[in-house]
Amino acid sequence: MKLIAGLGNPGQEYAFTRHNMGWLAVDYLVLRSGLGRPQLKFRGEFWRMQDCILLKPLTFMNLSGAAVREAFDFYKLTPADVLVVYDDLALPYGQLRLRASGSAGGHNGLASVISVLGTLEVPRLRIGLGDAPGSRVGRVLGHLTKAETEALPAVLDDVEKAVDAWLHLDIQCAMSRVNAPRGESRE
Repeated sequence: MKLIAGLGNPGQEYAFTRHNMGWLAVDYLVLRSGLGRPQLKFRGEFWRMQDCILLKPLTFMNLSGAAVREAFDFYKLTPADVLVVYDDLALPYGQLRLRASGSAGGHNGLASVISVLGTLEVPRLRIGLGDAPGSRVGRVLGHLTKAETEALPAVLDDVEKAVDAWLHLDIQCAMSRVNAPRGESRE
């Protein structure tokens, strides 16, 4: 069993904000897989797809680990079975970066997951937001621009391919495929 946790914040005011890229990714995977409505379980919205669980924590970003931990314990997972999908200002908009482990890099949602699982060895898929002038909080909690919204379907297609690579390849091969520079084949 594998768990894909897309991080975000509940509430209409956060819908289509950059900080909810993890949620947008899970919504896209649900739509593409035809999974329909979620169950409310593990302090979040939950779908089951074959040997994979999709989870959108409803605990707010900074407490995401609580929801992840409930699913983690219920299915008796290991940290390597969990993929955390979230936003990252340090990457250009739409660029993906898959890693097997590492620090939270200042992301409070990932920090919460790392804290409750008690290890840095948690795979993660970062979705680039790009950096822009102005406050970081305003950038992260701001809504997608028209250009970002237009580019979003292609970004989410890439996310779907990245998740598929993580599900079906060993982590090193998946990282090589996902982290290829834009313009190189990811197939």
